Amino acid sequence: ENVETKIITELIRDNLQLVAHALRHGDVVAIPTETVYGLGANGLDTDAMDKIYAAKGRPSDNPLILHVPNVESIKPLVKEIPETAKTLIKAFWPGPLTITLPKSDLVPDRATGGLARVALRCPDHDVCRNILELAGVPIAAPSANISGRPSPTTAQSVYDDMNGRIPYIVDAGICTIGVESTVVEVRDDGVTILRPGGITKEMLEQVVDNVSYDPFLSSQNEAPKAPGMKYKHYAPNAPMRAFIGNSKDVAEAFNNVIREQESKRGAFLVSQETYELLKDSVHGEFHVYGHSGDAVALAHDFYKTLHHFNECDVDYILAEGVENTGLGVAVMNRMEKACAGHIIYL
Repeated sequence: ENVETKIITELIRDNLQLVAHALRHGDVVAIPTETVYGLGANGLDTDAMDKIYAAKGRPSDNPLILHVPNVESIKPLVKEIPETAKTLIKAFWPGPLTITLPKSDLVPDRATGGLARVALRCPDHDVCRNILELAGVPIAAPSANISGRPSPTTAQSVYDDMNGRIPYIVDAGICTIGVESTVVEVRDDGVTILRPGGITKEMLEQVVDNVSYDPFLSSQNEAPKAPGMKYKHYAPNAPMRAFIGNSKDVAEAFNNVIREQESKRGAFLVSQETYELLKDSVHGEFHVYGHSGDAVALAHDFYKTLHHFNECDVDYILAEGVENTGLGVAVMNRMEKACAGHIIYL
C-alpha cells in the first residue's frame, strides 16, 4: 500500500503524541535513536510487526529488538532478570546495549523470530524515550532501511528507502554513534556477544567477568540469535572492497585497483592521512572520516557515506578500515558484510 510519508521535524509534544498513538495502534513509524534510525511498531502486536517485515522485505526468522523507555518496562516482558543482566543494565542503560533474556508469554513469537529469548534495549536518546513512554508499549525497531541496504543515520536516508511505505519519519538529526547496538546473551556462566556494536567487549569486561564473542557470530547455517547475524547486510549499490594497514600501504593498494578499473568512476572512504597521499593523483568521490585508525569517526560516518555514494551512482567503492579492537570490532563487522567479505589486510 502506497501511503503519504511525512517527515516530522518539529519535536513538540503534540507531534510526539501523534507518533506514539500511531505506534500503539498498529502503524509503522521511523524513530531516531543514538545508534541508527529504527523502523518502529508495537512489539506486542503481531500484525504491526508483519508491517515491519513488509516494509523492509526482511526475512521473518530474524529477531527484532524491543525498545523500552526504562528498566521497569521490561519486567512484564521477561521471565526473570539475572543478576548479571541487572549489572549490565545499571552500567549501560540507557545506551547502545541490547540484552536477550527469556521471554514471557506476553511477547509474541513474531518479535523473537520464534526464539525463547527476547532482545531488549533502552535507547540513550531523549526523543526516542519520550515516544516510547507516550506509546506505552514496547516498540520493535530494526534499522529503518530496505533489508540488505545500509542502515540510515539521517531522516533523509530513511525517506530515500521508506517513502510511500510508512506514514511518519521523526527527524531528530544525525545519529551520534552511527552503528547498531551491541547484542549480548546473559547466562549464569557469563556474557556472550552475539553482535558487536556501540558497547565494546572491553567496556563490558569492566563490569562483568567472562565476556566472549559468540562462535557463530558470522554463521549462515542456523536461525539467527540476534539481528544482523544472518543475510546480506549494509551493502551499497556498487561493489565494495576494504583495505586495512598503514596509510602508505592503503594508498598504494587503492592506486593498484584504480589502475585496474581504468575508466570506471570510483568512490573512496579514507582517513585524512590516506587522502593526503591520494588527492593529487586520484579523481573520484572522496569522503574523509577522520584520522587513521579512528574507529569512532569511521562508525559515525560509515552508513551516511554509503548512502551518499549510492546517490553519486559510482561504479565501485574502496574503503580504508581500522583494526579489530574496541569499537573497531563493530564497524569492521559492518564493513565486512557491506563488502561481502572482500577485506584485505596489508
